[in-house]
Amino acid sequence: MPLLIESLNRHRQVFSALYTLNGPLHSVAERASSAIQSGGKLMFCGNGGSAGDAQHLAAELVGRLVNDRRALPGLALSTDSSALTCIANDFGYEEVFARQVEGLGRPGDVLIGISTSGSSPNVVRAVDVAKQHGIYTVGFLGRDGGKLGYLVDLALVPSDETARIQEAHIFLGHVLCALIEQRLGVGGWDNSTAI
Repeated sequence: MPLLIESLNRHRQVFSALYTLNGPLHSVAERASSAIQSGGKLMFCGNGGSAGDAQHLAAELVGRLVNDRRALPGLALSTDSSALTCIANDFGYEEVFARQVEGLGRPGDVLIGISTSGSSPNVVRAVDVAKQHGIYTVGFLGRDGGKLGYLVDLALVPSDETARIQEAHIFLGHVLCALIEQRLGVGGWDNSTAI
């Protein structure tokens, strides 16, 4: 079977299973919307491709998803090279996100940790610190959910194949941003249309 067809078939299988995440994703959107309405923010963290997803989703909030609207508070903890290298050098790589959560996070904020393995040590530490500071934690995870599956307040686990996990994560992130916009009444979404 050609690689493209085989990949599309596996992609379709994973995306068919995402229907089961509808309720949990709406729960995350409700929590995130409440945080924003209360003056809080969403923070995202991850490594490698997941760092790219963290930046992408934070940018969708601060910029826009589809239509013009006011900026929403989204922050990727993987973008400040000075903070990352300082923290890694002085405290160790496991602390690169945790120190930022400690310094920038506030009770009522939401932290979304993205990890295809579910066990990235620096994301685990960030979640530990977030929970100590009254920050709601969500995991966009993979495989069996790993350590994070047990630590986060809510885990979304779509697959056990890295490429399919990442495809699902960015899709779920886009839907999450749309749900947040819809709940906040921004972005031009018709509130009578369910997302």
